[in-house]
Amino acid sequence: MKRTTLSLFAATAALAALGGAAVLAVPSGGEGGGSTAARTAAKAPARLPVQRSMALCPAPTSSDVGETAYTAFTPAGGVKGASAKKGTAELLSAAGGATKGDGTDSSKDDGKDSKGSKDKKDKQGAKGGSKAPAPAGTSVLSLKEPGKPATATTSRSDAPALIGGADGALAPGWTVQQTTVVAAGSGRGLHGLTCTAPDTSFWFPGASTAKGRQDYVHLTNPDSTAAVVDLELYGTDGRIKSGAGEGITVPPRGTVPVLLSSLTDQPAEDVTLHVAARSGRVGAGLQAADDKKGGDWLPASAEPAADAVLPGIPGDATSARLVVFAPGSDDADLKVRFAGPNGTITPAGHETLHVRSGMTAAVDLGDVAKGEAGSLLLTADGRSAPVVAALRVTRGKDDKQETAFIPAVRQLGGRATVADNRPKGSTLALVAPGKEAAQVKVTSSAGSEGGEPAEKTYTVKPGTTLTVEPPQPAGAKGVFAVTVEKVSGGPVHASRTLALPKDGVPMFTIQPLADDRSSVEVPEAEQDLAMLNR
Repeated sequence: MKRTTLSLFAATAALAALGGAAVLAVPSGGEGGGSTAARTAAKAPARLPVQRSMALCPAPTSSDVGETAYTAFTPAGGVKGASAKKGTAELLSAAGGATKGDGTDSSKDDGKDSKGSKDKKDKQGAKGGSKAPAPAGTSVLSLKEPGKPATATTSRSDAPALIGGADGALAPGWTVQQTTVVAAGSGRGLHGLTCTAPDTSFWFPGASTAKGRQDYVHLTNPDSTAAVVDLELYGTDGRIKSGAGEGITVPPRGTVPVLLSSLTDQPAEDVTLHVAARSGRVGAGLQAADDKKGGDWLPASAEPAADAVLPGIPGDATSARLVVFAPGSDDADLKVRFAGPNGTITPAGHETLHVRSGMTAAVDLGDVAKGEAGSLLLTADGRSAPVVAALRVTRGKDDKQETAFIPAVRQLGGRATVADNRPKGSTLALVAPGKEAAQVKVTSSAGSEGGEPAEKTYTVKPGTTLTVEPPQPAGAKGVFAVTVEKVSGGPVHASRTLALPKDGVPMFTIQPLADDRSSVEVPEAEQDLAMLNR
């Protein structure tokens, strides 16, 4: 059957949205068009390496006592069929946005960071941004070779959002991590984020507009035309009406931060935020700062699904609050289970959770870990409906509390990467939620300042969470990257915890390990395009 031009373009556009603007490397055929069998095989769905990838990092902090590290990394070894071209990978400062929604200036005219490249840490001037900001489009960090992280640092309170792209051999799996230590004030703590690919929809259960909490959503537009975005808030009683969240324009190559509490006069502790692009696409990051419990970035939840896996609850967590939202037209009934190191249990008093359609449900699970690190499993209980979910996890007590977030995470696909790891500070949580064990290979890269990579294979028993420190690179100096690949077995989900205690505060951040966009599945329409170009 012939494909129309419209369907072909639509398939390509869908790939770009899902793959973070990834462009595919499609193998060319031989002479004469090949046999019928060859043409049929070419049309079968296939995963092919990307030729270009994109990452968007929001402005890290407005604190005068914040220190931010950027780490960029592409795994060594490449992907079968990937471009042999050496390639480039660079992060550039974005243009500033309008206002944050509270009447204060946003990141102003950005590019505040001075240049950074190779593996050198770039100390970007005095705190508070006393140096004049550089123009938008200034280079902040570039990666020169696969297998070795590149880093840059800044202590500026007006550090900009970053727009990055990688091509050639540096594109498959290119990952950027942003890690900020805020020493004091509201949101004091460790704020970590894997910079996101652009998309048209993001779900953030676990947001808040309550007093004592400041949640900013940062919208960054990587393209040369403006994007228009709607911010939808859903509380425990349904949609929270807010005209101020509709039709927000994000300028080309620019960023706009919005304070969620400015969108409504109804303070709510538990809110789900939906970022939906009417036109264009954006990267979206949500930063939460609490007056008493510290702060962190809240990663977007995996796409709505009937089941959800939230990996990586620390064993010493003093509290865990679960927030779930059902975006469809049906209610959801969920079984709640905790997968620890030795098996799966049901938390007493929290066996099930009913989530009404279009409404946010929240439950305080207390110290659900009870000294054993693990993961939360949500499965459909009779009535099945798609949900998004996140956990707010707290460690420490009194004025030494610190908070991080764990969203629902998709199962590992081909490969997942987290770029910024420190000796004795990084921990992986690997959970096999089904009835089949999984084998997982973990590779630690060379350090940003030297060393040799190391790898180890682990077996995750069914219904359990395996918590391990990644293998230490021999002679490693500086930070290193960790790549996780499923070797065999059933589904496995993963997250990484980075802990950097400071002044008695158990500072930590948790990043979900999703696919690192090394390759994407090519639809049949794209296969047809390759055949036409022969």
